Amino acid sequence: MIQGTAILNYMTRASMWTGTMESIVVDNGIALPCAKNDSHPYTQACIQPTSSPTDTSSPTDTSSPTDTSSLTSEVKRLEREQLEAALLARGATISKGSGNRAIAEAPDELRTCFERDRDRIIHSPAFRRLAGKTQVFIFPDDYQRTRLTHALEVAQVATAISRAVGLNVALSEAIALGHDCGHGPGGHASEDALSPFLVDGFDHAPWGADVTLAPLNLCAETLDGIRNHSWTRPMPSTPEGMVVRWADRCAYCAHDLDDALHSGIVSLSQLPESVSEVVGTTRSQQLNTFIRDIIDSIFATGVIGMSKQVAHALGELRRFNYEHIYNREESVVQGEIVIDILQALVNYFVEHTDELPNDMNGYSYRKHYIPNSNKKPTLTSTLTDADDDQTVRKAVAYVAGMTDRFAFKLAIEKLGWQESRLPNGV
Repeated sequence: MIQGTAILNYMTRASMWTGTMESIVVDNGIALPCAKNDSHPYTQACIQPTSSPTDTSSPTDTSSPTDTSSLTSEVKRLEREQLEAALLARGATISKGSGNRAIAEAPDELRTCFERDRDRIIHSPAFRRLAGKTQVFIFPDDYQRTRLTHALEVAQVATAISRAVGLNVALSEAIALGHDCGHGPGGHASEDALSPFLVDGFDHAPWGADVTLAPLNLCAETLDGIRNHSWTRPMPSTPEGMVVRWADRCAYCAHDLDDALHSGIVSLSQLPESVSEVVGTTRSQQLNTFIRDIIDSIFATGVIGMSKQVAHALGELRRFNYEHIYNREESVVQGEIVIDILQALVNYFVEHTDELPNDMNGYSYRKHYIPNSNKKPTLTSTLTDADDDQTVRKAVAYVAGMTDRFAFKLAIEKLGWQESRLPNGV
């Protein structure tokens, strides 16, 4: 009886779902599909945008809820670019046309160049694969972070700061969402695993900008921010890139501690007072303090940074995480296993090039965007990988793009590893 009721309920829901795109008739007689068509078909959310952002007519609304007489034109990219130039802070990166790209493109009619970059990143396979890549814990539990959720949290911190101080939010968001797309499986251990195969080594930041995301033809400013988000890299050329650099560190220090607390790896009693008394003990308290302090520091000095007290607390939190989370014995052992797997996979695909995907030819070069003397990203294309064996490079690119589970699955299928040799998660 329960099963029959469940089937009936499912059929009822399916019927309701198919009706959610049914048309309603608005006042001018046009039938439009709507997001929800229920017993109140005329309570659809209606707006009356002005014909342009510069319209100075009275905002008083005397029209009916379905009156579309004021929907005269869309707010197009060119008009919003003009608004950016007028409203953003001095020194913020201004969107212009299609942007500075390796391959010239026609501008989008509605989106700015950086909004376009953000959208391309979100819809890219590399971004989706971050859901299957380690942040800290291999095979994370449902509540633990992955590289994807980390990118989303970095984007939240970066856009909060950028919006408050008048920077280009779309550029900050694009850099933040794409900043870790160059990571290999298994976290930072993948850099140790793949570096020996390349003359310049494997660094996820430039690899993400110059290899992983190269097919997206992103703007120079976006790629510069991704390439230089790591603190071991040169300074980003834009203030939005600098904001993401800080947002990344603030986000991972807070949420990695949060995951470790929930996993029982550390306890709050271990947290130094130099951290807890300054920025708090919860992720929310810490991020709020970090964000607020960066904003206050920018307004006070014009420099994207932190006050000495809060910066010291952030440094102490990071040091605590390294000592008790990243470099704990279990993490080190897992990292060593990841290195063994990834290096064995690269060697396997070097010997079995016929098993590499057909689209790997695009990974045999890199396009660099190098800042000029005015600290603005300038497009320069160089073949910096000329000394790399191209077969090895393609194998590295293939392995670097794998998710954790896919790499470990291939270790069993291609290398003959026993499942007992694989990392076990927390």
